Amino acid sequence: MGRNIRSSLVRRRRGTNPMAEFDRLPPPARDWLRNAVLPWSPRSVRRLWDRALRESAGDIAAALSRMDRAECKRLARERRGSVLPPVRVSGGPDRQTDSWLVNPGPRL
Repeated sequence: MGRNIRSSLVRRRRGTNPMAEFDRLPPPARDWLRNAVLPWSPRSVRRLWDRALRESAGDIAAALSRMDRAECKRLARERRGSVLPPVRVSGGPDRQTDSWLVNPGPRL
């Protein structure tokens, strides 16, 4: 599996069951994670979701927008060390806006 992920981010092993953590995420956070460009862990998404929901006073659309901005920020950090040019990628039919993202390779 390590060959399929082209990321300079540190990968860590967890002692918990990631599928069970994924199942415990709220439906909007699960949908976001399914469409994410980067390989986020369910634990990271849970922390990001809770913070985004708190900052948006419970507004789900604003929380999802905050999560998109967090992913773009992470991609920008990775782009600094990349030789790949930026490519415009659509966030999908349920996303509100497009973002400038690093070429993440094929989505599986």
